[in-house]
Amino acid sequence: MSKNIFIDGKPITFEDGKTVLQVARENGLYIPTLCYHARTGPASMCRVCVVEVEGMRGLQTSCSLTPSDGMKIQTASQRVLDARKAVVNLLLANGNHDCLSCEVNGACELQDAAYHLGIETPAFFVKEYDERDASAAFIIRDPNKCILCGRCIVGCNGQVVNEVLEFGYRDSHTKVICDADLPMGLSTCVQCGECVQLCPVGAFIEKKAVGKARRWETHTVRTTCPYCGVGCQLELHVKGEQIVRVTGVEGAEPNQGHLCVKGRYGYDFIYSDDRIKTPLIREANGFREASWDEALDLVATKFQQIKQEYGPNALAGVSSARSINEDSYYMQRLFREVVGTNNIDHCARV
Repeated sequence: MSKNIFIDGKPITFEDGKTVLQVARENGLYIPTLCYHARTGPASMCRVCVVEVEGMRGLQTSCSLTPSDGMKIQTASQRVLDARKAVVNLLLANGNHDCLSCEVNGACELQDAAYHLGIETPAFFVKEYDERDASAAFIIRDPNKCILCGRCIVGCNGQVVNEVLEFGYRDSHTKVICDADLPMGLSTCVQCGECVQLCPVGAFIEKKAVGKARRWETHTVRTTCPYCGVGCQLELHVKGEQIVRVTGVEGAEPNQGHLCVKGRYGYDFIYSDDRIKTPLIREANGFREASWDEALDLVATKFQQIKQEYGPNALAGVSSARSINEDSYYMQRLFREVVGTNNIDHCARV
């Protein structure tokens, strides 16, 4: 039997096990939130996603509220809007949110919330700034933009389990720290970039992408990571013909948005002048360029000659760790069934 809730008077069918926020999003209804992420789960920290529920005292956080049949919810009552504006005003005031020059301008969840609530400038400012931390190889930390949502900490400790980030200090001095408040470049951080992907604002940004493109100037291309056989799904953020940044595809197998440091930041080789872009055949005077058909015919001919003269066990194959799993499978089929030898290995099996 289907169950219904009423969001702003609209009847919506829902499934058990989902929150009010999830049901609203699935039905195209916008409820701003900052501390919630599909992978890190409900946190009920930022209080931006509050809603008013008939028959319940106080405002409820929609990211953790379980709907019940017949529940009546208001997402835009004056009481709700006043509460959200108060929170967003405080977050904007307590930080250097210089949107015009910020790298995540146009893709910032705090900016989206302020726009939705009609906040053009915060009601007041708190002039207390910390130095940006650019000591790490690929990530810049800007504590002045941090809103203490905790998503980076959950990701670092509970998702990729590197256990580097944590809340440090107390009260108005609370901030996200690396290890025992070390610069990121001196900490145990492995630069996987999980914090960058989960951050709703510009507190963590990719150093390589700074100044390369505004978010609305890029388009995304989905592809598979070339570095190993896991097959992690990537979104290439491209301006013109140039990749400016890489993110993991949320909700996609097998990586669910996670990436290692190579998958997220190791794309420079694409533009290297040293890349070999065509097969090379060795001759007396060195290498010459050849077509794929010529190169493959040569390899097949040499394989057949060696097999006929010395037998199949004179041949061996080593599959590349940068090929996808399916290609390694075809490689072993080629050697076992076509060549007729079990001399097949993989360079990652050391």
